[in-house]
Amino acid sequence: HVHLVESGGGSVQAGGSLRLACAASGFTYTSYSMGWFRQAPGKEREGVAIIDSVGDTIYADSVKGRFTISKDNDENPAYVQMNLYLEMDSLKPEDNGMYYCAAEDGVYGLGLGADDYNHWGQGTQVTVSS
Repeated sequence: HVHLVESGGGSVQAGGSLRLACAASGFTYTSYSMGWFRQAPGKEREGVAIIDSVGDTIYADSVKGRFTISKDNDENPAYVQMNLYLEMDSLKPEDNGMYYCAAEDGVYGLGLGADDYNHWGQGTQVTVSS
């Protein structure tokens, strides 16, 4: 079964950088969509960035130019563990929240809607102080 484990969260001052990682394994199919979502207290979970098995990416407008999603290109989670990354630069207090890795196995080209993803990690906290 799909297994996702996030790491790399922490606390940083505004303007700083953090890199999140998600170890993904157990996929059934070689096609997939994966990405990062975040949820701040009292707010709905929102999509931040998506990448799929063909390498296409989507970013939320609020993070374009500051965040970069990437993955281990030579690995496929249907065969071996693959790492998904989110490089976050120029962090702002509004980037605060719990960040989740999500995946949908067998489908590529999905967007930023959380309802499209059936597999989720446990989350990692990102705190940005002003």
